[in-house]
Amino acid sequence: MIAFASIPARRRAAPALALAALLVAAPGLAVPSLAVPDLAVPALAQADGAPARLAPRIAALGTPDLSAPDLAAPDLAAPVDLPAPPPPAAPSPLDAMPEYPPRTGSIPQIALPPTIGAEALVGPMLAGRLAAVGVDLGLEHGEADVAGLRAFYDARGFAPAWIVPSREGGLSWTPAARALMGVLAAAADEGLDPAAYPAPALPAGPGLDPAGAADAEIALSARLVRYAQDARGGRLEPTRLHPLITPTLDIPSAQAVLTGLADAADPAAALAAHNPPHEGYRRLRTALAALRAAAEPAEPMVRVPPGPTLRVGARDARVPLLRARFGMDAPAETDERVYDVALAEAVEGFQRENGLVVDGVVGNQTIAALASADPARREGDLLANMERWRWLPRELGAGKAIFVNVPAYRMEVRDGGAVVHEARVIVGKPGQETPIFSDEMEYVVVSPSWTIPPSIMRNEILPGLRADPGYAAARGYEVIRNGNQITVRQPPGPRNALGQIKFMFPNGHHVYLHDTPSRGLFDTIRRAYSHGCVRVEDPFALADLLLAEQGWPAERLRALIGSRERYVHLDEPVPVHLAYFTLEADADGRIVPHEDIYGFDGRTREALGLDP
Repeated sequence: MIAFASIPARRRAAPALALAALLVAAPGLAVPSLAVPDLAVPALAQADGAPARLAPRIAALGTPDLSAPDLAAPDLAAPVDLPAPPPPAAPSPLDAMPEYPPRTGSIPQIALPPTIGAEALVGPMLAGRLAAVGVDLGLEHGEADVAGLRAFYDARGFAPAWIVPSREGGLSWTPAARALMGVLAAAADEGLDPAAYPAPALPAGPGLDPAGAADAEIALSARLVRYAQDARGGRLEPTRLHPLITPTLDIPSAQAVLTGLADAADPAAALAAHNPPHEGYRRLRTALAALRAAAEPAEPMVRVPPGPTLRVGARDARVPLLRARFGMDAPAETDERVYDVALAEAVEGFQRENGLVVDGVVGNQTIAALASADPARREGDLLANMERWRWLPRELGAGKAIFVNVPAYRMEVRDGGAVVHEARVIVGKPGQETPIFSDEMEYVVVSPSWTIPPSIMRNEILPGLRADPGYAAARGYEVIRNGNQITVRQPPGPRNALGQIKFMFPNGHHVYLHDTPSRGLFDTIRRAYSHGCVRVEDPFALADLLLAEQGWPAERLRALIGSRERYVHLDEPVPVHLAYFTLEADADGRIVPHEDIYGFDGRTREALGLDP
């Protein structure tokens, strides 16, 4: 038989009718039922297949000439063997799907055949959802991050990154997505808040809700972006804590985060790697885990407020608090406010356990350590210090690098990560804080002059000049007038506040590392005396480490000391990091506390929403 189903209706009508006329003209031959569209001619009857009822309608259309001599008449008495119909084609997975979109009602639950990818229905919905989404995804950078989400999915042709068909005919998270959700759930281990990254849920049931699946896919991507950005320091704006905290944060874009995770061989490790890679951070994370693993948290300890330094024989109202802190009774028939030898010995034991100078003297460093040892405060301080590690560059320096921990009054020179030199430093006093940032040292100046920076001019020099015209001369300063502008400079010499050498990493804070003529201050415990710069003990030892390999050992640099400035440039810039860590952990896991001299711990805890 000839199949006409694939021929357009109007084109197949004429030959179909002609064939029907031929068959009807032969009595005894059964005519198959033909469904003919309603064209310009009357429709063929399909009931009973009766030739008598068909003939009048066909006659009106005309019949072929059957009398042609070359047309042999068939043997109408013999049965006609028609070919068997072809077997039915295998049903398509799409045949089982209901009409979509539905005519009425909400979006139905549709079983997704296993041969159809998740992008078949979720992909188009993703494109629409992302085109309409606002900035309500909890992302740190609003529209910029939403644009990054759109760019990520656009580059994928809006194919889902974290969803695949399930065996039940619905959708499920990919193994990578489940591993990433595990990292989000463990955010507390990194000092982050897991409540900020809740894992979204796919629509339940064996069917598919395309809109709900698209929303879950977008929500997971948004939370992965937020985690990565928070891990890199995006939770806080450091300058809002203090204008002198000005690190340069490296916050990845939403598109970069998602592309990196989608392409990673181990997505979970790639996400966790956004946390600081530094050894100091890892040690604090270990200390945090140990603190939280304690079977029963200890009761808060007696708080001893700051005050004058206590030595044996001193009389102070805080002495009874110290005794209570160490569980000691006041001696009989003695003024309980007197700091005696027994109490000093208890303090020495505490100092020894906490890596402090063991002298039995209660100064601000010991007071700070006592406060930090309180379990009620320790966790918050650990979290605050872990957060500040996120403000440092991920690479502190492949070669030599200088690292100053301001609260520890300590400078380290690191080479390939190993500490090769350590020195005491003097930092800015409260109110004239040493800034917290990173930069690169470019050169050193031997026999430097000192141009008074604007803050000191405003707060000290100009008021002094107004009160006494000889104020500057008495201190060896030169006053340089240029119209209405006044610059005050201290020339090179033994009285110069910068000493004999300074180390320059030009920056907007006008601070640097330098020598000092007041070297006796390095013997004090609390070394916060400067106007913001960092004074270095034995600065020529530092210069030797930085310049000896390029032909400028310390002896040659000392030979440059004189009445004018001499510059020596570094062949390669050296990274400088001015950091602020009140808690450090040593290789044995012991926490070493330092005084929070600028109050940055409290500000960081408050900004993170931690208990004071």
